[in-house]
Amino acid sequence: MKGSMRREKYDVVIVGSGPAGLGAAFYLARHSRLRILIVEKRVISSGGLRNDCKQNYTYPVGFPEELWEEEEAEDLLKIVESELKPNFMASHNIGIYKRRAEKLGVKLLEIKQAHVGTDNAVRLIHSLTSELEGLGVVFSFKEEALRLDGKTLVTNKRSIDFESIIVAPGRAGFSFLQRWMDDLGISYVDNVVDIGIRLEMKEENYPIVRDYYDPKFVFPNKTRTFCTNSGAAYVVKEKYDGYYSVNGHSFSSKRKRNGLVNFAVLRTIRLTDPIRSGQEYAAILGKAAMQVGGGNPIMQRIGDFRMGKRSKLANFNEDLYDFEPTLYVTPGDIALTCPAKILREIWSSLKKLDTIIPGVLHPSTIIYYPEIKMYANRPIFIDHHFSVKEGVYFIGDGAGTSRGITAAWASGIRAAQGILKGI
Repeated sequence: MKGSMRREKYDVVIVGSGPAGLGAAFYLARHSRLRILIVEKRVISSGGLRNDCKQNYTYPVGFPEELWEEEEAEDLLKIVESELKPNFMASHNIGIYKRRAEKLGVKLLEIKQAHVGTDNAVRLIHSLTSELEGLGVVFSFKEEALRLDGKTLVTNKRSIDFESIIVAPGRAGFSFLQRWMDDLGISYVDNVVDIGIRLEMKEENYPIVRDYYDPKFVFPNKTRTFCTNSGAAYVVKEKYDGYYSVNGHSFSSKRKRNGLVNFAVLRTIRLTDPIRSGQEYAAILGKAAMQVGGGNPIMQRIGDFRMGKRSKLANFNEDLYDFEPTLYVTPGDIALTCPAKILREIWSSLKKLDTIIPGVLHPSTIIYYPEIKMYANRPIFIDHHFSVKEGVYFIGDGAGTSRGITAAWASGIRAAQGILKGI
């Protein structure tokens, strides 16, 4: 069977068609005449571009500061902006929130933001794909990269020789990237994970979203708000290895508003001996939540949480609890499964947030648990351009060079610059 597989050659092969891979492809296509192939195991680009598609254009949001300097990041963000052509969302009247936050030692970051929406994401992806094809880039969907053999990529369809390869599997490609690094003898670090909850409430209890679409509050205990959705907003569950995590999405402004807001509150955990793997720790907590939730995440009303009792379906009534959850999972008690230290820090942050924006802790607010964001198995890079071996580059959220769409795109540019520098 192996002898019948096709063999081809390209100057550059890019594994993954998310924002990191696309960023590299656009830069290479516009600055060279190299033959470029993008291999994608799905039928369409996925990751942040496919899901909700929030874009932040202000350093350091999305940029691991140990890998990026502000000046370079801001320069590359200008290139990202020229390719994605965002419509920036205005922010108004946030001074009062900033002043309240500062009194509590909390920061409210002001960020240039754009939002495409889950319903418009596919249209954007097709537009970017078509533009790259017009520049001569070749796409191969439903083709899965299996392994590297020297300067050859072996897929489920063929063997592809290359001069350079950019591997950009995205946040969902942790295990894939780890396997490749183990096979190639590349050292990496995996000791950080974000553990938290997602809140869902009526917009009137979080009115800041009327003036600032995705407000980012940073609390003094390594806790922050993350990924705010409003308008036509809903909570979803996402499948991981052995457990579900919750997440939030929203449609574009063209969709009818449902009057709800959801956002995450995450606590960053940096692990040391004897447990040093963020992914393993996340799996332990995620599976524990599934045990308590009967195979699903847990939801609990703030009113019940404050009284130290579990939520039941009967608690989701039309009295104080006057809106329908957008995700029905298992009513329960998150204190039975979320580590006490993490839950204390989150609750402390929520009380500060309720002081800044009164209404957050209304009894009807829903807590969903768990929301887990795994950091990458970050390889030990051998140069500034995210090379791990000669001619081999690992980039994007999955490789720890970014934490979001625009920073992932910028890391693709940096890898592309490394390739062109070596020509």
